[in-house]
Amino acid sequence: MDPGRVAAHMLGARAAAVTGNQAGVQRSVDALSEDLRKAMKLADASRPIDHEAARAVARALPDVRSANWIDRHNLLVRVDGAGWRTHATIDALCVALEPLGDTLAVVVNLQDAAPTTRDGMDTLSRNCQLAPGDHALMQRPRTVDALDPALRARHRADVERIRALPPPEQTAGDRAALEAMAEM
Repeated sequence: MDPGRVAAHMLGARAAAVTGNQAGVQRSVDALSEDLRKAMKLADASRPIDHEAARAVARALPDVRSANWIDRHNLLVRVDGAGWRTHATIDALCVALEPLGDTLAVVVNLQDAAPTTRDGMDTLSRNCQLAPGDHALMQRPRTVDALDPALRARHRADVERIRALPPPEQTAGDRAALEAMAEM
């Protein structure tokens, strides 16, 4: 939290109190409270997102196949094509959700509905107001993928390592069997 902003809010509240301006005191205290809430990454419970309205907003975006709530914080959105499984799509959805309430309480989980590559199967997840990997206070990270992406990455690395190994040397019996099959 910026100490300069805190000082400005405190001075504003004090000046308003000295002049008898109760509304000014309230505005300064409310602004300080809002800055503190944001610094703590605490969603505003007085402005919850209506889930059905959020689903309707998500489905109205281009190339969105479906949108469903997994739990009260996680919105699963499936899109048509890997080109839409991007942070830009998450940004567009989060901006569209802002009029509905506090988007700090929303984590968008974006999946390609028909992936063509193994990397395309991974879910792209992010809180609407925070950096990738960051979570709001009291929001637990949720794994949406059937297979943990770390496990899948380790498997890919193992496969690539095995492919890089030289082929095993054939025994005389193996060569004879292959020659016999070739003569058939």
